[in-house]
Amino acid sequence: QVQLVESGGGLVQAGESLRLSCTTPGSIFRALFVGWYRQAPGKQRELVAGISNGGLTYYTSSVRGRFTISRDNAKNTVSPQMNSLKPEDTAVYYCNADRDGSAWLGRPGPYWGQGTQVTVSS
Repeated sequence: QVQLVESGGGLVQAGESLRLSCTTPGSIFRALFVGWYRQAPGKQRELVAGISNGGLTYYTSSVRGRFTISRDNAKNTVSPQMNSLKPEDTAVYYCNADRDGSAWLGRPGPYWGQGTQVTVSS
């Protein structure tokens, strides 16, 4: 069983930055494909950014150039650095992972974090 733990959400003003983190213990982390999804009230869940187990990255168009996702296998973490935040980035952000290679490209895998709230005020 893979348990993902997220941290780093909060309330910021437009233009500011936040860094989220997702971690899970154990050597399995290196094999995981990880996607960060978000869901705003009344909207569908969407993939924001993803990273393969080899370090390839993907970004949805609305965050490209503002968000950077990275992984540190020594620390078992995947972290999106979110810069130039906008009110429309307000949502609950979820870390998702799998071993099959789909979570980072938009088809969620079986492992979810608990979610962390990001609120951007104008």
